[in-house]
Amino acid sequence: MIDCLLPAASSETAVPIRFVEPGEDDAHLDGLSAAQRAFLETTGYKPKAGRTALLPDADGRLALVLFGLGAKDDADRTPLLPGKLADALPAGTYRFDNAPDDPTLAIQSFALGRYRFTAYRGGGDSKDQSGSDVRLILPADVDEAEIRRVVTGVSLARDLINTPANDMGPDELEATARRLAETHAASVSVTTGDALLEAGFPMIHAVGRASPRAPRLIDLSWGDPAAPKLTLVGKGVCFDTGGLDIKPAAGMLMMKKDMGGAACVLGLAAILMDAKLPVRLRVLVPAVENAVAGNAFRPGDVLESRKGLAVEIGNTDAEGRLVLGDALALADEESPDLIIDMSTLTGAARVALGPDLPAFFSRDDTLAAAIADQAMAAHDPAWRLPLWQPYMKMIDGKVGDLNNAGNSPFAGAITAALFLSRFVEPATPWAHFDAYCWNPSNRPGRPEGGEAQAIRGLYAMLKARYAG
Repeated sequence: MIDCLLPAASSETAVPIRFVEPGEDDAHLDGLSAAQRAFLETTGYKPKAGRTALLPDADGRLALVLFGLGAKDDADRTPLLPGKLADALPAGTYRFDNAPDDPTLAIQSFALGRYRFTAYRGGGDSKDQSGSDVRLILPADVDEAEIRRVVTGVSLARDLINTPANDMGPDELEATARRLAETHAASVSVTTGDALLEAGFPMIHAVGRASPRAPRLIDLSWGDPAAPKLTLVGKGVCFDTGGLDIKPAAGMLMMKKDMGGAACVLGLAAILMDAKLPVRLRVLVPAVENAVAGNAFRPGDVLESRKGLAVEIGNTDAEGRLVLGDALALADEESPDLIIDMSTLTGAARVALGPDLPAFFSRDDTLAAAIADQAMAAHDPAWRLPLWQPYMKMIDGKVGDLNNAGNSPFAGAITAALFLSRFVEPATPWAHFDAYCWNPSNRPGRPEGGEAQAIRGLYAMLKARYAG
């Protein structure tokens, strides 16, 4: 996607894009020829949000693009709206004639709107096959490196989520982490298969042991050991059948994206390392496949955990919180400055907030406010839900200390977050994200398919927290 962005010093001839909004002064008509004005009048062009007009010169070549921003109070007017240009423009090179609402977000959205996942089309050619070669010359006053690192991190996460499970299992997640480590001079250690039991990760082992693809815990470290410790934990369930509490066919169709949390933390880690954020970064990914076999864990089993809590299995389809529990317990053992976990954990969060708005939970009001504020400023919103302690009784175990599914059909996202909270000490700053990681339809800068929800907002928050 970053190939569509050309440096400000590029000598290529570029068609100007003029951002316009409704008004009585008709400023968008300035400098237009009589023929161009007549064309706009004939076509009835109005600068509504996202509406594009392609204006030719006297020889019929494209001379100017008008792009409507809409009125100030138009709900469709967002800084990401210029992402629509990625699909609206014919092949060619373009530049901004004037500034959109937020040039950096407009360029990010433009580049991310060019994203296509085509690895399985045209004989495996992963290049964009939409037939359109659209390039944008960057304005001189934007941070090119910053834009490129964010687009690259988001695109990495999208690629991982979009890749089907036959080619995106625990092995492939490990390979991705190792490539990142090589690129950024990080270190990786991996605990695999039965070694998980010896190392004290019994729940990760139990969830993944029924698959022929061995479960593992991927542990990446980067940065100055003396810097503040930031730990990212991502749910890496590469495919979820539901286990013995097997999902219906319709429920399995999207389960290649159940490793979306792992994809998001790997994409975010790529951004943080490229930005050289002054932290000691640790990334933990419990990578498993929740499969059905004779050795699969069962409803009613009681599992040991790294934290020492006995977890009663109320439903094998509530497996994500099990693998996260062991990983969070490990993360918490070194008392980091901050833990953030990301996951596609519950359908209840989608019922509450829909597909576009990830839920997040935190015991730390200051941290939660910083996340919410920076996420909104980045137009990558997330919504805080409560860790409502009275609901903890819903996940009390009858045999074990905790039940992974609980005894109530209510508040599923909250009870899942409360379950995870038992694996992180109250003194540790911690935030848990429950995201969909998928765009069900096209929006500006966000094509249908896998999505790195919340990582742009989290990057903004972490940069403000650690780099001032």
